[in-house]
Amino acid sequence: MKRPATITILGGGTAGWMAACLFQHHWGPNGTKVTLIESSDIGIIGVGEGSTPQLKAFFDDLGIAEAEWMPRCNATYKTGIAFEGWSDRPGFERYFHPFPTELDGHTTPQFIFNAYARRNGHDVVAHPDRFYVPALLARDHLAPLTPANFPFFTSYGYHFDAHLVGAYLREVATSRGVTNLDATIAEVALTARGDIEALVTDDGRRFGADLFVDASGFRAVIIEGALREPHLPFAANLFNDSAVVTPTPIASEGPGVSTRATALGAGWAWHIPLTNRAGNGYVYSSRYIDPGAAAAEMLTHLGLPGDSEVRHLKMRVGRVERSWVRNCLAIGLAQGFVEPLEATALHVVLATVERFVRTIDAEPDMPATREAFNAAIARRYEGIRDYLVCHYRAANRADTDYWRDATGHDHLSDSLKGLFSAWFTGANVEEEVARQGIDDIYTAISWHCLLGGYGNYPATLQPATGAAAQVDMDRVDKFVTGCASNYSPHRDALARLSANA
Repeated sequence: MKRPATITILGGGTAGWMAACLFQHHWGPNGTKVTLIESSDIGIIGVGEGSTPQLKAFFDDLGIAEAEWMPRCNATYKTGIAFEGWSDRPGFERYFHPFPTELDGHTTPQFIFNAYARRNGHDVVAHPDRFYVPALLARDHLAPLTPANFPFFTSYGYHFDAHLVGAYLREVATSRGVTNLDATIAEVALTARGDIEALVTDDGRRFGADLFVDASGFRAVIIEGALREPHLPFAANLFNDSAVVTPTPIASEGPGVSTRATALGAGWAWHIPLTNRAGNGYVYSSRYIDPGAAAAEMLTHLGLPGDSEVRHLKMRVGRVERSWVRNCLAIGLAQGFVEPLEATALHVVLATVERFVRTIDAEPDMPATREAFNAAIARRYEGIRDYLVCHYRAANRADTDYWRDATGHDHLSDSLKGLFSAWFTGANVEEEVARQGIDDIYTAISWHCLLGGYGNYPATLQPATGAAAQVDMDRVDKFVTGCASNYSPHRDALARLSANA
């Protein structure tokens, strides 16, 4: 495939419109025509309201300022994820997972050194929250915006209303030349050799293209329905297959700057602060709890009446074997889904489309080219899956059947086994991450924060002496608190955004 002259995207929502914006941005100026077909009769799931820092890069690349889109989408800033209740180890009942920033370079060596010392039996401070500025920003509701005279950039993501982001990106895409059609696709027509020839609507219209993008959600109309690409489930690794969701009012102090993930009896609950409400959901395994009991547990967790309105969702966890098949590229839920614990859904959409654009622009379309592309996307899914599995396997609680099974199951990849071996034998985890070549998915910082944040250290420790006690925690604390003093309240930052919109 050369650079396609025509692209037809099936399905709107955030994933479809994000892809439309990216293809128009990269190839539209060279004549590529992008069309997106969505049906007003088919709803979107739209509960993914958190992101990684890659979403900021997306808006920056498109030249869209935060003051333009954030107030329109009730968006707030996100410095990371607070995990609560995943461990019953004293002092490790909660931890904050920060997004990596330039500031981390000043404290990460001390944290990794102390984690190494504690893994080898020395009684030193090795909770990640003490070492990272984003944790303090989250605690104090400070916006992760770098002052003009501050020499370090603070990485961050966002919380947002997924429906509003999809609608906003539709406006952006269509204003820049993308054609939008409201139609219901009844048939995917194939050529004699098995490529996609056209999408056929229920009233008989046919839409052809050089490239078809399947953003049809869990229905996977093209990639699985027409092309019969196998779906590889992750059920053996990740138990959760359902969710129940409901909104709540924002806190009196205003929206926070972190997602909260609280472990419950058969899964975990998210809390995502927007400017107008908080999004809440309980991700659980139907093998351990039924929908009614899950709703009751979530409402009790939120302090809401038992008859409060909720919405139930089913999750299809896994991925298609190949994302690029013939003249079809699958993205979003049609491509795959891992539960939203690390808010990676849009990150994978971006990674897929950007890699596809680079591949088409740089290399001839040969079988090896497609194989390399599909292997890279599969590797990213597997890496994200492993990191999610680690959350459950490394958690320190066993108060329900769910948690006893989650912390005890051994259906682990060789990659994850290698990381566990390095951590629990007191070896160098940074070297293991580098050896496996997986630091482009999750860095050594992330693995240290996760495993250390849950308190995976020896139960018996000896007083730290000599080299094991070399980290001066007073200096670390002064650095972290000194940096945090440069940031202003999140509420003020959002007010400025709205004033400049």
